[in-house]
Amino acid sequence: MERIMVIGVSAGVGKSTFARRLGDHLNIEVYHLDTFYWRPGWVEAPLEDFISAQKEVVSHDKWIMEGNYSHSFNLRTELADTIIYLELPLRVCLYRVIKRWLSNLGKTRTDMAKGCNEKLDWEFIKFIISTYFPRKKEMKIKLADLQKSDPEKVIVMLKSKPDIEGYLLNMKG
Repeated sequence: MERIMVIGVSAGVGKSTFARRLGDHLNIEVYHLDTFYWRPGWVEAPLEDFISAQKEVVSHDKWIMEGNYSHSFNLRTELADTIIYLELPLRVCLYRVIKRWLSNLGKTRTDMAKGCNEKLDWEFIKFIISTYFPRKKEMKIKLADLQKSDPEKVIVMLKSKPDIEGYLLNMKG
């Protein structure tokens, strides 16, 4: 377990927090895809820059990369030895997104690009609600297909807070 992807069903599922904690336990550097994707002021990076930053990371022997970003999913899955998928209920994800926004008003989170102060708008809430169930279904299929095509790849699905905490507790050894 040296090249790890942390993905999830939605914003607010806990990908960043989980990845940081896992990185601490395994002593592996964590990379947040949002820091590659966003430029100051919430400007999207050119796709080539976003892909190039990921290629640089996956060239390392050890890494934890956190984030979904479907247009570069295969780049990461090809080289990852472990994929950890987090899936909590929609209400928990929405609650956490609102809580995160309130906790970070006027600040930029450490898992976000510099100059991208925390924000929350109706478009983002609609995005979370409208993509949650289709993504849940899509990820089940995508991960099953990946397991069939590469049975050596470790795929971990954590679907509750106790599952997540138990997994991290086991990492402490």
